[in-house]
Amino acid sequence: MKTAKENFQLQRWISILSVVLFIAKIIAYYLTHSMAILTDALESIVNVIAGFIGLYSLYVAAKPRDFEHPYGHGKAEFVSAAAEGSLIVAAGLMILYETVQNLIANATIHSLDYGLALVAVTGLVNYVAGSYCIKLGKKNNSLALIASGKHLHIDTYSTFAIIVGLILMIVTKLFWLDKVIALIMGVVIVFNGYKILRTSLAGIMDEADVELLNKVIVVLNQKRQENWIDLHNLRVIKYGSLLHIDCHLTVPWFFNVHQAHNQIDALALLIKEEFGDAIEFFIHTDGCLPFSCSICSKKGCAERQADFEQKIEWTLANIISNKKHQLNSPTTT
Repeated sequence: MKTAKENFQLQRWISILSVVLFIAKIIAYYLTHSMAILTDALESIVNVIAGFIGLYSLYVAAKPRDFEHPYGHGKAEFVSAAAEGSLIVAAGLMILYETVQNLIANATIHSLDYGLALVAVTGLVNYVAGSYCIKLGKKNNSLALIASGKHLHIDTYSTFAIIVGLILMIVTKLFWLDKVIALIMGVVIVFNGYKILRTSLAGIMDEADVELLNKVIVVLNQKRQENWIDLHNLRVIKYGSLLHIDCHLTVPWFFNVHQAHNQIDALALLIKEEFGDAIEFFIHTDGCLPFSCSICSKKGCAERQADFEQKIEWTLANIISNKKHQLNSPTTT
């Protein structure tokens, strides 16, 4: 709940900031009549709309679970990111259209000095705000914040590319560069919008986050305990900032319920220490079987039926399998 509130408050400030920066860019365009600066301003319209969509999605995602939404409302963040990606693509297409129209009309530009200074300030502010958004989004597993931060960074990169291009245009007096810059930035914006849209759809479809799974596996291998004989059927599902982690944990068969539960608590604590507390666990315990002895490094086990031979390193290939690991098994190679 704390992380959801933190995400919402940051997105609220980002939404207000996007309105202020949009006004600044419109003023810069009014001063210069530069198509390149207009592309920057048009993308900022998307920033404003996407900012408020993201704000609403975080408000919905922060709602507690209820009878109709037993897993919470976190999926609203993926819908928000999908809408933002779509808007970015639309903005890029709008930029391309306006640039072509401007080429036909052959409009002139002026007062670039004041316009460039104003646009440079907006770019710097966008970058700082975007960096903080991405940092907090990764910390709280919020796709909506990460999407907002990446969008602000995209806006920054396009702004400074435009500034460099316009400075070059002033020096060389090749004023047609204004239209070329706008065309290039339009294509870049469409591509980046597609990437955000693709990521959001992956979240909606519960596509496996391979990068996150690999990070979890590294932590488990580094800090595994001797009573964690085996771990398999690992799945990580994102519901906005909340992670649902399912797995099967093999412990010594002679552990009573309380001892087995202590191992579950230890595993859950380890993951929370590394990835934050916005995590829900569904951990099923299995008792070890005779073939487990060869991969079990537990010392002083009175029930051991075979010598320990080899510790199996958990990998993405074998840890997501629904089979218990054993030596010479296809899932352990």
